[in-house]
Amino acid sequence: MLINHPNPYLSTRIPVFARNVVSTSHPLAAQAGLLILHQGGNAVDAAVAAAAVMTLVEPVSNGLGSDAFCILWDGQQLHGLNASGPAPQAWTPEYFKAKYGDGAPTPPMRGMDSVTIPGAVRGWVALSKRFGKLPFADLMAPAIEVAERGYLVPPVVQQKWAAATPVLQGIAGFADTFLPWGRAPEVGELFRFPAAARALKAIAATNGDALYEGEIAEALAAFAKEQGGALTVKDLASYQPEWVTPISRHYRGYTLHEIPPNGQGIAALIALGIFEKFDLASLPVDSTASQHLQIEAMKLAFADVYRYVSERSTMEVTTEQMLDDAYLASRARLIDMRRAQDFQAGNPVKGGTIYLTAADENGMMVSFIQSNYMGFGSGCVEPHYGISLQNRGYGFSLDAASPNVVAPGKRPFHTIIPAFLTKDGQPVMSYGVMGGNMQPQGHMQTLVRMLDYRQGLQAACDAPRWRFNKGLNINVEAAMNAATVQGLKDLGHEIDVINDSYQDFGAGQFIWRAGNPAVEGYVAASDPRRDGLAAGY
Repeated sequence: MLINHPNPYLSTRIPVFARNVVSTSHPLAAQAGLLILHQGGNAVDAAVAAAAVMTLVEPVSNGLGSDAFCILWDGQQLHGLNASGPAPQAWTPEYFKAKYGDGAPTPPMRGMDSVTIPGAVRGWVALSKRFGKLPFADLMAPAIEVAERGYLVPPVVQQKWAAATPVLQGIAGFADTFLPWGRAPEVGELFRFPAAARALKAIAATNGDALYEGEIAEALAAFAKEQGGALTVKDLASYQPEWVTPISRHYRGYTLHEIPPNGQGIAALIALGIFEKFDLASLPVDSTASQHLQIEAMKLAFADVYRYVSERSTMEVTTEQMLDDAYLASRARLIDMRRAQDFQAGNPVKGGTIYLTAADENGMMVSFIQSNYMGFGSGCVEPHYGISLQNRGYGFSLDAASPNVVAPGKRPFHTIIPAFLTKDGQPVMSYGVMGGNMQPQGHMQTLVRMLDYRQGLQAACDAPRWRFNKGLNINVEAAMNAATVQGLKDLGHEIDVINDSYQDFGAGQFIWRAGNPAVEGYVAASDPRRDGLAAGY
């Protein structure tokens, strides 16, 4: 890839070249990662420290009650970590129907009955124990300082904080924690989080056990009971993250790796497998034809993902069947370059999130993502420890015929996905594009720009994006070429031009290995759609 390729898109950012790099969606988190690297830590230590800070500085998107996933290169091979939590043992379709009636299609979107077991903190501990160099408590120190001293609220986070306030201000613990002024903060206003500092100190002192078996677990269980939820200390204590083997697909001489289901990363692999059957590079990069082909491939991918993907042990088809080359070729033949279509699932049997990445001069590269799902997650915040809880339970179905039907101890369908690129078995890039179902779409769109069109990291990051919603409806960024937008409309796409990048079009962080990490190092990019920073030394 031409890492210094000129950038044809409007951006205030340039790629960062360094031997040790951290790229996050908030500068304080990137700086926390660099501090840990300066103290002798490695990329895993830096990523965990940055992730802890991110729970404070971007609370709209994640918190200490988040879930997380990771793909990392340890210097020799890839490893995957699934730190998403399962349903409480009390959760069954009958549990929800008794509380919300027979007509409810899913668990509720907000409140304690949307909260599955939070996995992120035990994910941090698992990464630290297996691959870190520094004591786990040292990795929590930057976050504790930020929580105690506070930080000035940045523009993009403030916008989403204010937008979420009318919806969540009546939910238990939210106003006391996130509206201490009786309103959302203003840009540049100091926000302190002493309750989270208290939690982080307990987490640091116990290697995370306080949240799952100790004082925080007891407080969470009591809070859940007060709010009519089902989460118990036993549910929390039984949780452990899972080491997994990433799934992958070859594309244009490279290999893209994703976390296997219960996540949606397979959607990016399916889309790549579909338009690998086309000569995409022969179509101008920002043309109607190129964008149409990518959109249609993504639609086909989501049709299968929404039909079949759930926790892997409950799927009626295998990931291998969904990625079978002959099957994907048959799906590719459904694309009509003259019109947009509303695709249905095929039959493979016949054939609010933060993302960060870190890399060090010894060759370790970390692709990490954690999320509370929708803005501020469930809205529920345990007040004494400031644990804001995700709402991943909303991803379950109450339809007994669905592969994603809720069950005790089962993990829900997940949107958050880290990505990793290799070539000939060697690491090339750790990256991710956060934002709901935009994530596999962002993985695919940015990768196509790099591999098919030879665009540099920052250019691929800055370029205008589209987002498929459902049916024929897509959103496009306001910066997209007007002629391209009109061309897509002429093909039958139903288009909404959106000027909100936070969730609609995702935000990416990218680290590309430029050569020997100790000599040439890496090049990193951070998305201008958020308040982030790629930093290195």
